[in-house]
Amino acid sequence: MELLDKLNWRYAAKAMNGNVVPEEKIQRILEAARLAPTSSGLQPFEIMVITNQDIKEKIKPVAWNQSVITDCSHLLVFAAWDTYTADRINYMFDLTNEIRGFKNEGWENYRQMLLSSYPQKDAEENFNHAAKQAYIAFSQAITAAAFEGVDTTPLEGFDPAAVDEILGLREKGLRSAVLLPVGYRKENEDWLVDLVKVRKPMEDLVTVIN
Repeated sequence: MELLDKLNWRYAAKAMNGNVVPEEKIQRILEAARLAPTSSGLQPFEIMVITNQDIKEKIKPVAWNQSVITDCSHLLVFAAWDTYTADRINYMFDLTNEIRGFKNEGWENYRQMLLSSYPQKDAEENFNHAAKQAYIAFSQAITAAAFEGVDTTPLEGFDPAAVDEILGLREKGLRSAVLLPVGYRKENEDWLVDLVKVRKPMEDLVTVIN
């Protein structure tokens, strides 16, 4: 119930007050994103955490001049792999073996299956798949922020190529997928703050097939 109460409390803040979110809350939000499930456990994305105001100012014009970009405490940029490579796949499988302390034949066979599949696919197809995985972590970060009593504003309204250039993402084999300003709502300037949350009724959203 506590989580549902927090999710009812949260909304996409349209104005933020610039107050700084405590670092321990940010770290818990990031940890929730890190723990998110992803396809084959590959975690094919990185999260850029931007507190530098100059960089926020550069991103704002390519993000529809939304004030939350510059008025947030932390701007999270979820950047997906530009494609799947053998090195990237092997890294995660090797890491798993190292942490678990053993190799499993079925797991190694699965590694070979992925190696014979993903790297041969079109890079754009691979990026789209990786971006979907980033969105899972993105959603989990939003939920964690709500649990912490911290506001967020999910943003797809931006020029990905421009953000990539500002942050030098392409050189790192990454492409921006979605932005998440994190901070605190500025209630006297946020037109959405007092409006009732509207969602489809359960019967229009969920179909139970027995």
